[in-house]
Amino acid sequence: MKFLKSVKEEMKLVTWPTGKALSKDTTTVVGTVLLFAAFFAVVDFGIVEAIELILS
Repeated sequence: MKFLKSVKEEMKLVTWPTGKALSKDTTTVVGTVLLFAAFFAVVDFGIVEAIELILS
């Protein structure tokens, strides 16, 4: 029980992000993930094409 009380007290000290900040950060993360996914898709396609060209 002492642990749970300690957790409760610590949670009161947490500074939670505002809705605007949370939205901005989420947009940044999703955008970054999409950019990396596109980059790796292009690299993967290029490697596959290069290997097929070498093996043909």
